[in-house]
Amino acid sequence: MEGGLSSFWGPVTAAEWCEKNYVYSSYIAEFFNTISNVPCILLALIGLINALRQRFEKRFSVLHVSNMILAIGSMLYHSTLQHMQQQGDETPMVWEMLLYFYILYSPDWHYRSTMPTFLFLYGVGFAIVHALLRFGIGFKVHYVILCLLCIPRMYKYYIYTEDASAKRLAKLYVATLFLGSICWLADRLFCKEISSWYFNPQGHALWHVLMGFSSYFANTFLMFCRAQQREWDPKVVHFLGFFPYVKIQKPKSQ
Repeated sequence: MEGGLSSFWGPVTAAEWCEKNYVYSSYIAEFFNTISNVPCILLALIGLINALRQRFEKRFSVLHVSNMILAIGSMLYHSTLQHMQQQGDETPMVWEMLLYFYILYSPDWHYRSTMPTFLFLYGVGFAIVHALLRFGIGFKVHYVILCLLCIPRMYKYYIYTEDASAKRLAKLYVATLFLGSICWLADRLFCKEISSWYFNPQGHALWHVLMGFSSYFANTFLMFCRAQQREWDPKVVHFLGFFPYVKIQKPKSQ
């Protein structure tokens, strides 16, 4: 949306959202959509520290780092509204879903080397095609399909998990994902009406914050499930009485 200040980055070449451009700085196009990624980075950093401190498998460290990369890419996109930066936001979204697919399905995959090889080649192929072609609705459909492919396995993990605290993590993941999706849709579909309001609720920025929490809850739940598979005696504990993370007790042989 058009704003007041001049643009440092030049004309807009990427998709815009329901926020006036360059209101607070000529260097930041969509201010709230940019800074709302900071909680995502901090939550992913907390998850990364926990994964490294307790020596979880490297896949979880990579997952948390991918969350941070995605948030940084989103910051660059919303601060510049340039097509190249939009690709730098969208491509990591797909890579992240491929990583989730690997974490969810690899424990029962009989041919261990085939899955990471295929997913790596798929990710590289998508990045190349996405760099050469502009995707509109096609990207969104592709991303939703990747998300839907992960749902059956997440549900299986949920029904086979008996720990009440772990189940609560899964419920928080679904709740924040649902609320975030409503914010995203409202910002996208009702921007004309929202623009006439005295106060803009910044639905896309809320989507960023809620998705940061949703990713953290999902990652923590998956860490718990994986620790159960490895018989590491996982427990969901809470920092300062409310912030959940997984604590494990590995056998001395490991």
